[in-house]
Amino acid sequence: MDLNYYQTLIAVADDCPVTESVVPSNRGAGKTIAVVQYEMLAGSPYVYTQEDVLFESWFRRRDLPDASRQQMRDAFFARSQACLRASPLPKKYGWGLAFDTEGRVALCPMDSREYQDLLADDSMNVLKALRTSRA
Repeated sequence: MDLNYYQTLIAVADDCPVTESVVPSNRGAGKTIAVVQYEMLAGSPYVYTQEDVLFESWFRRRDLPDASRQQMRDAFFARSQACLRASPLPKKYGWGLAFDTEGRVALCPMDSREYQDLLADDSMNVLKALRTSRA
């Protein structure tokens, strides 16, 4: 089953607490999911798919041997997973997630011209990130 988005923008959540994109920071000793996802996407736009980001952000936060990566990935996707609409990047930190025609994702700052252009692009499927609080 393919869980990836194509030609889609995950727009910032309606209740996002920031008015411009913010780089997430660590809390405590370990990296947060937001930090791991940000580091993956900021350094490699349009390289990873949603499935890659979901699995890698889960895998990198655990101290697991690389040898088990494929087996762990298969087990990870054997159960249902929240999509990137639930990611803290568009929910709390003001980052849109732009997917190309091949399902690869890049960060898009909410305060950028590119973000506004993607919102207005009729060929893009625009989905809002999930709200943090109930309406």
